[in-house]
Amino acid sequence: MKITLKDGSVKEYAESKSVYEIALDLSEGLARAACCGKVDGEVVDLRTVLDHDCELSICTANDKEGLATIRHTASHVLAEAVKHLFPDAKLTIGPSIENGYYYDFDHAPFSREDLDALEAEMKKIIKKGEKLEKFTLPREEALKLMEEKGEPYKVELIRDLPQDAEISFYSQGEFVDLCAGPHLMSTKGIKAFKLTSSSGAYWRGKSENAMLQRIYGTAFNKKEELEEYLAYWENVKNRDHNKLGREMELFTTVDVIGQGLPLLMPKGAKMIQTMQRWIEDEEEKRGYLRTKTPLMAKSDLYKLSGHWDHYLDGMFVLGDEAKDKEVMALRPMTCPFQYFVYKATQHSYRDLPLRYGETSTLFRNEDSGEMHGLTRVRQFTISEGHLIVRPDQMVEEFKGCLALAKYCLETLGVGDDVTYRLSKWDPDNKEKYIGEPEVWEETQEHIRQILNELNIPFYEGEGEAAFYGPKVDIQAKNVYGKEDTMITIQWDALLAAQFDMYYIDQNGDKVRPYIIHRTSMGCYERTLAWLVEKYEGKFPTWLCPEQVRVLPISEKYTDYAAGVEAKLKENGILATTDNRSEKIGFKIREARLAKVPYMLVVGQKEEEEGIVSVRSRFAGDEGQKELDVFIDQISKEIRTKEIRKETVQE
Repeated sequence: MKITLKDGSVKEYAESKSVYEIALDLSEGLARAACCGKVDGEVVDLRTVLDHDCELSICTANDKEGLATIRHTASHVLAEAVKHLFPDAKLTIGPSIENGYYYDFDHAPFSREDLDALEAEMKKIIKKGEKLEKFTLPREEALKLMEEKGEPYKVELIRDLPQDAEISFYSQGEFVDLCAGPHLMSTKGIKAFKLTSSSGAYWRGKSENAMLQRIYGTAFNKKEELEEYLAYWENVKNRDHNKLGREMELFTTVDVIGQGLPLLMPKGAKMIQTMQRWIEDEEEKRGYLRTKTPLMAKSDLYKLSGHWDHYLDGMFVLGDEAKDKEVMALRPMTCPFQYFVYKATQHSYRDLPLRYGETSTLFRNEDSGEMHGLTRVRQFTISEGHLIVRPDQMVEEFKGCLALAKYCLETLGVGDDVTYRLSKWDPDNKEKYIGEPEVWEETQEHIRQILNELNIPFYEGEGEAAFYGPKVDIQAKNVYGKEDTMITIQWDALLAAQFDMYYIDQNGDKVRPYIIHRTSMGCYERTLAWLVEKYEGKFPTWLCPEQVRVLPISEKYTDYAAGVEAKLKENGILATTDNRSEKIGFKIREARLAKVPYMLVVGQKEEEEGIVSVRSRFAGDEGQKELDVFIDQISKEIRTKEIRKETVQE
């Protein structure tokens, strides 16, 4: 057989050989470093025997496939350690993931002390250096083995496999786990690892299933790589809005209020108010008309829109159809409400486009395991809008919605931090959608052409469309690398018919309009979380809930400080004064820790000359300035929404 290697060279063998044996033939050093192989592009175990012509790459820890194999093996070592220390724990699954691995167990929650004990046990297992051996069993023998070991989740997994599936296991000493691989040849191949955290996770990701305990870990080939990663991870945790936002007193949560129902504290509420006023004013400049509609409606409305059939699991329903005459539901979206605003008046083709905007509070019944800080909540507010347009206006209006979204992103300083996704329907699951296939294909092609014409790079996501139309989703990642949708622009050629919406054309005929569902900035809570992590709490001045802090050197200058604060506020600047009997150095440090953009130090000279000594987060000591000059400068910075760069590290 002929084996074509990664460098293009060819090795010929008269008999079958395993990937490991070929690696050994090439180099003893390569065999020692080998973690897995890729045969014709498919990742395989080193034990895999090759008996035909193929292309082969030997993967080491320097390859993503090799590193994933190390991490997958570490997850098995973790599972063995758990069975040693917590014999009653039941095994489920333990894959490698982007930054490490996890394993889910049916067991009580694990503490940090438990994780430390498990790390120590893992080190013992690794030191023993047991070989990992792969073996396969017929279906009935595989079921019997897992039943005898008391592993009901493994039994369920085996039962779900096809009748003719090869059921493979790996053993390391006395420990055996159901697994397809690949794995290292020995546990000694794990050089550096760490258990990072634990959390709850539903079996198979479904809330109706058992709540399991997931242990996360990571592994690297070298101790130095692990230490570098852990230092990076510590920085990530410090930037997590769920931690930093609470420390900055932007929001909090309370158990008796409920999961996914954050309380915005005065600073956080001020930031969202600032963004909301900006967006509403900007939309008005662009021809949007404001509406205000109810937070709930009868189930009849959602049955008409299709949400009752396609989205009921995500809604909060008030009442029981079997018992109550009138069942209500909190709104998960605003679109059907705004349709009836449109329908309240007869419209001519000359009236269109009509752009309706609303600052909408919405409700989504998220699973408890999905909720996190401000990014995934059960009540949230969005900059929602619906454009009722003639078909011939659809393309230009869609472009206008993209332009508004890009303006918002660039103003917030996050325009380069997003990706664009064309979210399409899944033609293999037509029951999830309304409308005919040709309508879907046509509208998806329209969006594709728009994005190409505007030179916006994008990728396509099948099955990500709304049930009534394709859309552009503008995506961003949080500090942990998890992607969320920040802004959505949807093309809808279908719902107008369901709501009997029409306009009168130039011939006096009734014509169905098209609808664009869009957000200009998306969810305010999620955007706030994004900005906390983006700026590490050091927001642009225009967004800050406290823009200036006045710092009198001593109590003798509190009256002057009060006058300075009053004049700042008269000019719309968010200012406070620190009148505590503390040394000025302490006050400056406190203001810096609070990430206040500007500090105005005032003492005898400042009072006598009517000036202020300016210190900023951006340039440090900016010297003494007349108060009016400073007010003009900061007012311009706020008005233009300038994102001033920091040039010093204090």
